[in-house]
Amino acid sequence: MAKPVKRYVCQACGGVSHRWQGQCSDCAEWNTLVEEAPVVATPFSAKHDLRRGGQLLELVGLDAEVELPPRVETGIAELDRTLGGGLVPGSATLIGGDPGIGKSTLLIQAAARLADRGLQVAYISGEEAADQVRLRARRLGLGNAPVRLGAATSVRDILATLDAGTPPTLLVIDSIQTMHSDRIEGAPGTVSQVRASSQELIRYAKDTGCALILVGHVTKDGAIAGPRVLEHMVDTVLSFEGERSHQYRILRAIKNRFGGTDEIGVFAMAEKGLGEVANPSALFLTQRDESVAGAVVFPALEGTRPLLVEIQALTVRLASGATPRRAVVGWDSGRLAMILAVLEARCGLSFSSAEVYLNVAGGYRITDPAADLAVALALVSALAERPVPANAVVFGEVALSGEVRPVAHGPIRLKESAKLGFERALMPAAGAAETGSITASCFPTLGRLVDHMLGRG
Repeated sequence: MAKPVKRYVCQACGGVSHRWQGQCSDCAEWNTLVEEAPVVATPFSAKHDLRRGGQLLELVGLDAEVELPPRVETGIAELDRTLGGGLVPGSATLIGGDPGIGKSTLLIQAAARLADRGLQVAYISGEEAADQVRLRARRLGLGNAPVRLGAATSVRDILATLDAGTPPTLLVIDSIQTMHSDRIEGAPGTVSQVRASSQELIRYAKDTGCALILVGHVTKDGAIAGPRVLEHMVDTVLSFEGERSHQYRILRAIKNRFGGTDEIGVFAMAEKGLGEVANPSALFLTQRDESVAGAVVFPALEGTRPLLVEIQALTVRLASGATPRRAVVGWDSGRLAMILAVLEARCGLSFSSAEVYLNVAGGYRITDPAADLAVALALVSALAERPVPANAVVFGEVALSGEVRPVAHGPIRLKESAKLGFERALMPAAGAAETGSITASCFPTLGRLVDHMLGRG
């Protein structure tokens, strides 16, 4: 008889070890290894029997005609944009975010709108009682929506209830970390339970054609809690971002098998729930009547959506011998250090005796490398106390050599800037082919732009 093999699974990353140890060797977290049910080792000779008795698969060519998957619009345009046009029947979507960010609120609003259109919607809560969810719906003005509401944590009970009636168009599970499958041992929230519960729910969605949305908890680092394989099992992964103290929320598509990634939807938290923000650029631009030193407008790009944000810089001269501080909010601190080094080495500017503060207005976070030039110009403007023209936008990637490199989708950035009333763009020389109604000032190197800004030469 084969000897059972012990398995210890990390509850943080899903790593497997054959002996218990205090620290996970994969993610370096402490006290996260939990023993799972023993697995019976299969003799090597038995593995070759898998080639016999299987069903023959029908293989198709790449040139086969494929119909685009149908979409079910939720009625919330920003959510539909992030999903790629709406919910796909039979798809599984995972949405994660910090506690209290508005995940349940958004999904209740989407469920209510679909139910009001006569579609079957089931909302299963494993964290709250049905009365608590009902009270939240009433506060949002959705108390009369015909949503089928339930409070349960047993996957077997949930699937048996759904099989007794008509399969819903949308099934919401809030949250997957509270679900429990009696097929395996383990407490809810463990790696094995999250994986098994998700697999059964996703199989139900594929078999019945209902759209499944799973709400996921996040760790202190912002990653979705549970096994990493969960993100591979689902079709779409959405991240709900924002600060609880701020009004605005950003829904970002990290993975999408039926649409583009890096699409975003912008919402504003109000008394009646999450409201859509049709023109998010207006949120992140400071309304001012005159130019201010250190403020630069950057046309960012999120997926296919252009978004104008304001980058703010402040420099403070220190006494000789003091250690200067670098503080960054909304941008990568390592990239700021690189830009400061290029400004010192290639442009002759000195920041060694000045504290540097950089902020992206509105709580927005930038990952676009095209922001290099805007950050550099904001730092130069703050150091020299010379404002950048208020009607100008700035974008471009800065190389270590000081070269200003071209970036993708320049015409889209310029078109959005012109729509919001900007008249001038400071940009790379290689991207000046299609500028539309905006006057383009092109600079091949960062040194040329600094000289232009400071009136040198």
